[in-house]
Amino acid sequence: MTPLFLAACVSQRQQPYEVPTPRARMVSPEYLEMYGERPDEKFPLPATDVSEVNPRFLRQIVSYQTAEHPGTIVVDTDAHFLYLVQPGGKAIRYGIGVGKQGMSWRGRATVQRKAEWPRWTPTPDMIRRDPKKNGPWAGGMQGGLDNPLGARALYLYQGGRDTLYRIHGTSEPWSIGKSMSSGCIRLFNQDIIDLHSRVPAGTNVLVLNRGTLVAPDGDEAPPPDDYSPDGDF
Repeated sequence: MTPLFLAACVSQRQQPYEVPTPRARMVSPEYLEMYGERPDEKFPLPATDVSEVNPRFLRQIVSYQTAEHPGTIVVDTDAHFLYLVQPGGKAIRYGIGVGKQGMSWRGRATVQRKAEWPRWTPTPDMIRRDPKKNGPWAGGMQGGLDNPLGARALYLYQGGRDTLYRIHGTSEPWSIGKSMSSGCIRLFNQDIIDLHSRVPAGTNVLVLNRGTLVAPDGDEAPPPDDYSPDGDF
């Protein structure tokens, strides 16, 4: 049986490193606008350079046959795609990065809470593992361009309880389309802003994970009912 609770699902900031990339591609004006700057955001968001991103991971409408009702979010962790089901056999498809916590769970849940420029707090286990890096944020990091949860977050609940599974933005756009060592499901900031605007609280979510579930980091007991590692209610 798949456990309900994960170790806290956060996108721990990582040190930049060189990522081999193909030659930069020509980007269509449509995508330049889609991933352009957002100066009206609470924290003005710069444009995301997608010239070296595989085009299949850019937001697009695709044919998608599913028994899920329109408005449902389907997360395909193996393919690194998130689908927002639309009428008529279509879906809006977003490229995603999948952290280790994102590979630790599968099943159905509900978006019970949404946040703009969410707060991030490392778990006690993360602080014990790396006190120098995570200790300064024990009291929480306010939202902003450097916050690991990015511009928006969707919080998934099951049976009224927090699964600690998050769909959120990222300050590391090069991670989209890849599997990461930490975090849940991350999207380009421009994409999570778009998704956040389209889905209300109560949206149904199906997480597909066809591989072997990866054990979450740490061996802490499930948190108490009122624990909210990514910000206050």
